Amino acid sequence: MSPPPDDRELMDRVRVGDAKAFGVLVRRHQKRIYRVALHMLRDPVEAEDVAQDTFVRAYAAAARFDGRSQPYTWFYRIAVNLSLNRIRSRKRRRTVATEDDPRVENQLTETKPSAAPEQTTEDRQMGRVLCDAIDALSDTLRTTLILVVVDGLPHADAASILGCPEGTVAWRIHEARKKIRAHLQSQGILEEEQQP
Repeated sequence: MSPPPDDRELMDRVRVGDAKAFGVLVRRHQKRIYRVALHMLRDPVEAEDVAQDTFVRAYAAAARFDGRSQPYTWFYRIAVNLSLNRIRSRKRRRTVATEDDPRVENQLTETKPSAAPEQTTEDRQMGRVLCDAIDALSDTLRTTLILVVVDGLPHADAASILGCPEGTVAWRIHEARKKIRAHLQSQGILEEEQQP
């Protein structure tokens, strides 16, 4: 039995009209694309729309995929751009995490599905403060942080998605963490670092 085809092989098939191969790519990457859109948009319905639109656009443009990057980084790039466009087009921007922020709830169910109620409440409060800190970041810092820290992409892949050098990705992550740390300190969650 031969191993399943990798993403590049599937994309080669898609480029010659194999819709089933694209279906395999969608199933492989749909959750990741939805997750990055959810973290960026903070709205499950909008994130679902972006995820679907990402794959519709990718399929329509499959013949133009040049193969210089992995197909999943191409999907991420489309999803990030669509998410940023939605954020920019909003008339009113939500600036704080709500009580039922889907990012907090998803993280709690993924990491601690059977935690004690008091621990869940504490984790939920910490999650909201972290979401507030992430929401306060610029679009550029927030997007980079989501790709690397939340979604776990290597710096090289994030750089390819964002169209910048790896060193810029590292600097953005450093800046984002510094700003989040300052926010947590201002909320009394982290102690101020003592200067020697």
